[in-house]
Amino acid sequence: MTDTLRTSVLVTGGAGYIGSHAVLALLDAGWPVTVVDNLITGFRFAVPDGVTFYEGDIEDGELMARIFSEQSIGAIMHFAGSVVVPESVSDPLKYYHNNTAKSRSLIDAAVKAGVPHFIFSSTAATYGVPDVETVSEDTAQVPINPYGWSKLMTEQMLGDVAAAHPMNFGALRYFNVAGADPQARSGQSTAGATHLIKVAIEAALGKREAVSVFGTDFDTQDGTGVRDYIHVSDLAAAHVLTLEALMAQPARSLTMNAGYGRGFSVLEVLDAVDRVTNNPITRHMEERRAGDPASLISDPSLIRRTVPWQPQYMALDLIIEHALAWERKLTDLRQE
Repeated sequence: MTDTLRTSVLVTGGAGYIGSHAVLALLDAGWPVTVVDNLITGFRFAVPDGVTFYEGDIEDGELMARIFSEQSIGAIMHFAGSVVVPESVSDPLKYYHNNTAKSRSLIDAAVKAGVPHFIFSSTAATYGVPDVETVSEDTAQVPINPYGWSKLMTEQMLGDVAAAHPMNFGALRYFNVAGADPQARSGQSTAGATHLIKVAIEAALGKREAVSVFGTDFDTQDGTGVRDYIHVSDLAAAHVLTLEALMAQPARSLTMNAGYGRGFSVLEVLDAVDRVTNNPITRHMEERRAGDPASLISDPSLIRRTVPWQPQYMALDLIIEHALAWERKLTDLRQE
């Protein structure tokens, strides 16, 4: 990255799980970073010392205008939002407010301030239950829950805004994000998290009694669901590379899957956690959850040929080791 490309980046939700890793990736690459977070689900300790921090909501247009002006923001990485799929079903208006309406407010403020680049945290949930095992960006987007719809609506808004205003965007559709910063500077800190690897490690450390396995009769090698797990630090690196690509070609927007293109079953993940922690987890076999596909694996060929993304932490055991180190550190942080 040259000095002419360097710009100040605003990270919304930068005190949360993925956002905090994006902050670290930006800092490690030499970008000036500002964070805004309402700290409802984020943690102030996740924002590194020296990073300009605003506690507030992206829906506050006056606050956003002030941040854009005071920090000379040239790009946004937008992670702020709600992410628990079952909750989106029971409380859909929360998700349409937090993920769609608030994104609309943020985009509006960005257009008014003339911010030229916008990167959006999207999700593979926009695909719903695809009828293919390996999902490309051309796979039909038919969400089956309000979470997926709330993200897809924001993708649509960004496409329309980019066509009408001098702004380009990158939308990265994540698969199953896991792991933690290799230096244990950040990780998944939310109490009651639903991510399988986080849940399994909590069980291995005695923070949960057992892990529920939802569905043992899928058409997979061992009957349990198969997912594409991506290390959060590799995902954060993809965001930085996407920003560089947007800046290099301001007339181009990018929508890309973010995954490794390979899957592990629930039982394979639990076996790996048993292996890494040397502490076998109690497993409760449960019925399938409605709408869970048997297998969901990304086709990452587009992102691989569009940006020079070279994942560093693909090994499942390594993802688990990093998550385990963070979970142990988190225990110490909460005891201080």
